[in-house]
Amino acid sequence: MSPTYIGLVRLTFRELWARWVTLGLFIVSTLAWLMVTFALNIDVVEGSLAGFRVFGDDVMPTDVDTDPSDLLNTIVVTIQAAVAGAAYWVAALLGLFATGPILASSLEPGRSGLLFSKPAKRSTILNAHTTGVVLVAALITVYLLGMVFLVMSLKSGIWNFRFLLAIPLVVTMFSVMYSVMVLVTVISRSSALSLIITYGLIFSSIVLAAKDEIAPQITLPWRNVYLGFYHVIPKFAEVTRTVAQLAGIEPVNNLYPLASSVAFGLFVYTVAVFVLKRQDL
Repeated sequence: MSPTYIGLVRLTFRELWARWVTLGLFIVSTLAWLMVTFALNIDVVEGSLAGFRVFGDDVMPTDVDTDPSDLLNTIVVTIQAAVAGAAYWVAALLGLFATGPILASSLEPGRSGLLFSKPAKRSTILNAHTTGVVLVAALITVYLLGMVFLVMSLKSGIWNFRFLLAIPLVVTMFSVMYSVMVLVTVISRSSALSLIITYGLIFSSIVLAAKDEIAPQITLPWRNVYLGFYHVIPKFAEVTRTVAQLAGIEPVNNLYPLASSVAFGLFVYTVAVFVLKRQDL
């Protein structure tokens, strides 16, 4: 990695810090894992679950014929899977909202001329910017999920290291959705529009995730249009289940939502680089 590339990545770091983005994400992440700390109260006696409370309410199962130690493991892992799924949405939505304006400001008249006058290719500058943003998102994700993992493990004595597998998945899907923001920003120079379109795709994925129930209700040829959107649009909502499966005890039985989303992100980002190279800045 060249010194120029590293310098451009550091420039992105400095801009994120100057805009209080990094600090803001750190504070929100801290509040999130502190809420988990205060919300969950797990009483463990000699390796067995003696009591379990959420926000002070006792939710300890009383009608299950299960060994207490097995019950403890099941409850902790299930909660971790749910927390991983929630953190996936929180980290991605907050990260996109916080980092969205950075690229648009870099492409403003005056600033873009200064930035792209540097002795580096436009693709290198864009790649370095994206690398910086993704690295910050990765650090925040590691901090958030790492602290949740540590708190729950210390409280319960159950060290479910599979929970940490959710981290690269969260960062990957953030990168996929950020590629959409990059393309829209490069074309329109509007961070607001890039957020609207990216969030629109995310929430559209919720509807598309129910294709097995919705598609049979749609008449042809619109059913094919609906299914076409399903296969093209990144499956942000469906990957939530993959995150939970990785963090929990269920096997991951379908990687298509993740694989197709990554392919979409790579294609969109490639188009963004292509467009930027041919723009008059």
